[in-house]
Amino acid sequence: MDKFTTLEPVKLYQSVTSSKRTSTFPSAKPAAPFSLIGRLPVDVHILILTYVAIPDIPAYALTSRALGRLSKDERVWEARWKAFGIDRPHFNAILDELESQAKTQAGARRGQAPPTLAVENADDDFGDFTDVSAPTDEMGDFVSGFGSVSIQSPSIPSWQPKQTEYRARYIRAHNLLKPFARALSAPPHAILSSIFPPPAPSLSTQSHTLRLLSIFFSYRVKPLRAWTTLASSLRAAMDLFAEGLLTAFDASDGKGDEKSMLEVAQASWDVWDPAEGHWELARAWADKHEVFYDSQSKWDPLENFTKDEELDFDAMDTFITAILAILQEQGSRAVRVFPPDAHVLLSFAERMANEVVGEYISSLLTRAREISNAIYLRAVAASFRESWRIVDVVMQVASQRADAVLPKTRAEDVVYRMFEPNMDEYLDEELESLKQSFDTITKGWDKNVGLLQHSNSPTATHEQARFIGSHNPAQVKRNVLASFTDVLLLPVTIVPRTTMAVGKAFGAALTTGGTAAAQGIAMLNPQRWGGSSMQWGGGNQNDKSRNGYVDFEKSQNGAMVFDIGDDEDEEEEKRNEKASFDKFEEEKPQKRASVASIATTTTLGSSHSVTPSISSSSTRISTPVPPAASASFDTFEMLLSLDTALELIHADRDSLKRTDTFSGYPGQYGHRVRDTIEEIFVLVLQALGDRHIKPGFERATQQMRAYKPAEHEETNSVAPLLQFFELVHIGDTMQSMIQVYFDKEIASHIDKNDFLNTVVREKKRFEDVLDDSVAAGLNMGTETLMNQVEHIITKLTKPREYYPPEGVPLELGPTQGCTEAIKCLKMHCQLLKGSTSKEVLEVFYQEIGIRLIAILQKHIKRQIISLNGGFQVIADLNAYHAFITSLKVASITSEFAYLKMLGHVYVVEDAKDLAQIVRDVTRYGGAYRPEDIYEFIQRRSDWKKIEKTVDKTMYNLSFKEDCIIS
Repeated sequence: MDKFTTLEPVKLYQSVTSSKRTSTFPSAKPAAPFSLIGRLPVDVHILILTYVAIPDIPAYALTSRALGRLSKDERVWEARWKAFGIDRPHFNAILDELESQAKTQAGARRGQAPPTLAVENADDDFGDFTDVSAPTDEMGDFVSGFGSVSIQSPSIPSWQPKQTEYRARYIRAHNLLKPFARALSAPPHAILSSIFPPPAPSLSTQSHTLRLLSIFFSYRVKPLRAWTTLASSLRAAMDLFAEGLLTAFDASDGKGDEKSMLEVAQASWDVWDPAEGHWELARAWADKHEVFYDSQSKWDPLENFTKDEELDFDAMDTFITAILAILQEQGSRAVRVFPPDAHVLLSFAERMANEVVGEYISSLLTRAREISNAIYLRAVAASFRESWRIVDVVMQVASQRADAVLPKTRAEDVVYRMFEPNMDEYLDEELESLKQSFDTITKGWDKNVGLLQHSNSPTATHEQARFIGSHNPAQVKRNVLASFTDVLLLPVTIVPRTTMAVGKAFGAALTTGGTAAAQGIAMLNPQRWGGSSMQWGGGNQNDKSRNGYVDFEKSQNGAMVFDIGDDEDEEEEKRNEKASFDKFEEEKPQKRASVASIATTTTLGSSHSVTPSISSSSTRISTPVPPAASASFDTFEMLLSLDTALELIHADRDSLKRTDTFSGYPGQYGHRVRDTIEEIFVLVLQALGDRHIKPGFERATQQMRAYKPAEHEETNSVAPLLQFFELVHIGDTMQSMIQVYFDKEIASHIDKNDFLNTVVREKKRFEDVLDDSVAAGLNMGTETLMNQVEHIITKLTKPREYYPPEGVPLELGPTQGCTEAIKCLKMHCQLLKGSTSKEVLEVFYQEIGIRLIAILQKHIKRQIISLNGGFQVIADLNAYHAFITSLKVASITSEFAYLKMLGHVYVVEDAKDLAQIVRDVTRYGGAYRPEDIYEFIQRRSDWKKIEKTVDKTMYNLSFKEDCIIS
């Protein structure tokens, strides 16, 4: 036990005070932010010192030497100085002026005082806050500790603090502003005279001083313990000062003294605290204007409706013009007499918009809503467009003062905020109304189709424009789309007025919701449709029209036809037509590579000019029906209508243009407007694709399925397929119209490369609907065509066509059945040219070739063919091969080459040679097996004679030698 020593207590940690005392670092070095003073981090102490009242800082600093040093830390005083917020030029000027006055007063007192000796304890860690010899202020609750410890009378030192010495800056401001506490203790009516003794400084100096004092005696600084009482007294004095300025401003306004108004307004603005709400001086100035009180009696919103309850915005135009004149006059004065930072012009314009224009529009829209939804929608867009004129006037007035910088977005927000109460109802109603309009158009067309298909009237079948009847369907389509593009580019009149020029009547009718804009193909000049080869149902093109536009007259059969007036610039139009034709670019999608997806699409662009007419309600163009078309299928092409597509696009464009008026809306409503624009385009895609194109092609497919070739032996054409090709042209034109509409009106609102965008996805679906519809129809059409071809071959092939009597001279040429079948195929293949891509044509031709081979094989197997008749077979096969070769489809051309070689088996006389031909598997490139050839040679008229020889040669069979009968 003697070996053990007594354990001495060990300090686990040193106290902060002791560690600081033994530190070799200078005592003025600030503590690290992560160190502790007591049990709290330094950052927490700094935060406390930032928000604690100034009189409490000395008490907090007396807690320890570390806190005493921390109370002088620049981080504390930097935060307090920034919270003070007086580092502004005019506030610094006030402080400089107060300092100059204090020096003057101190110099006067120093001349009367005895000499003194200043004593300062440089090692005192508590510094200025331990100066117990400093006299207390008159309030008796604040220890004055910002001067150096001395026995002399307090004086203001003459020095300039460094830029980063925030504590020194505050001490200077505190010592200069603290003496005003005595003045604030005076009675309320005497405070201003105490603060500004005679001679009183300028209004600008008084306002800056009062504003500086209001910041000093506030919760952000808390310079004295009684700061709340002092702030209340100061607030009362500032109210008296503001009332005096208001009185002076009214007096100057009455005299028209804008210079005095500017001085008073600037002083009022400088002393005004934004936390108090509206600036009373600007409010009082605006309240004096009578426009806020008598606008309802001067301008009646109901004057914007005619006796027929149509819109006529002449009254609103007059109203807005008067309002803008007031805004121009009074806004200019506001810019001249009020400080730019006050934005009095903006607030005045906002008040006029809300209280005058907004009320006017509210009454107008309420009445429009009572009349009809269409009137309401047009009134909303027109009202907003008229109200937008406020923005231009505000920006024009604001530019009169160089130092008044007003962003245009703030001026626009005046109108946007004013119109917000109407936006929800308008956007909802726009979509609902468009859906109803589309529903009416599509149902109306379906009803008309039913009437046309059941009508026996000859006039019911010859009113739809035809592509097939033209010399060049592709050129017809180009010109139609060029004219459609020009019509689409016509400006839209949002604000309806009856004072518009008569010459612009067409543009007004197109864009103000009238039915004349949707005149269908009647809007397009028929002279540009098919060139000189087009005939217009008996219309006389040499007759002069009344006004140079396209007129409509009754033809002999009652159909409406074009009557083209004289064209004074015919040569120029021809040049323009050629130029637009050369500029036209056509793109076809390369995706319809099978019979299951055959359709067409066209992208176009043109700058064609037209002179459309709105003088008739007719929407049809009379063209001759192709002579091959059967009367029972005359209404087949009416299943689709370019007129309906134009009506849908027109209704959609009207809605889009109205909604586009609000496309600049910011914030939440801006997103809603953009979503509505996308939805508007989606609705027209759905209406045109799902409710017009798809049902039309489905009906066409059903009618082609019901077609029976035997009932139409008098013609070599397939009437439903002819009409279906017309539908393909019409459907392709519709898709091209949608593409033009998308490029011109929608593309600027969306990202076309965003495959997740609703518009992009719906447009792709619309194209797929058309592709699938055309594919199903063409598939059925191809089947119908080949049924007709088979019927022609069967009916026109004579019983002994390939087994002619002996001694009859042969005419080595194709038979009538072959000739007529090829003629039928050529005609229908030619009809498809110009409306599809090369790939689609190749697939269509390939399908025709495959089915034709099957028909010919079946046809040959039904015949009895002699040696002489074999030459006739070869002649027919050569004709079929020549036709297929003209289609330039390599895959089926080779198949027909092998089929043509197959005809040789009917002209080989020697049976053994014939058997060798049959056994030669390489002869037909693998297209025919020996078993297949064997079936064909069985149709020879001498088959019974050569059968044994052929069998023996092919299979080495001999019934006499190899067969045993038991």
